[in-house]
Amino acid sequence: MPDIIISDTSCLIILSNIREIDLLQKLYGKIITTKEVASEFGQTLPQWIMIKSPSDSYRQLILELQIDKGEASAIALALENPNSTVIIDDFKARKVAQQLGITITGTIGVIVKAKLLGIIPSIKPILQKIRQTDFRISKEIEQQALTEAKE
Repeated sequence: MPDIIISDTSCLIILSNIREIDLLQKLYGKIITTKEVASEFGQTLPQWIMIKSPSDSYRQLILELQIDKGEASAIALALENPNSTVIIDDFKARKVAQQLGITITGTIGVIVKAKLLGIIPSIKPILQKIRQTDFRISKEIEQQALTEAKE
C-alpha cells in the first residue's frame, strides 16, 4: 500500500454528500490534502485528514495553467512524495497526473477497493446514492466497477 494517500476535492465532496466519507479512513487510515482542496471542500475536515502544502509553489502554478487549483496542488504534492496515490476524478487532471508518473485512483476506485477488502459488502448501494447526486458516472465506468468488485 502507498505510504501517502492524497485526496482531491471531488472524492471528499461526493463521499461527504452521501455520508460515506468514513470509507476513506477505514480504507487508508489517514488522508492528506492541501489547503486549496480544503478550501474548495468548504466544510470542516475530519481529524484524520491532514493538510499539507507542496513546497514547490512554482510547480503548482505551472500545473494551474492546465487544471484547477485543488487538482494542481494535489498533483504538486504527489510529485514531492513519490510513494503516493492521488484520489482524483477529473478526466483532464487524471491525464496530467498519469503523464507525470503519479499513481491515481478515483472515487469509484476507492469504493471498489473497499468492497474487495471487505470493508463494505457491496458497491451497489453506494453507486445508487452517487447517482442521486450531481456526480456524473458513465454506464461503462459503473459496469467496470461492478465487474472489478465481482458484483
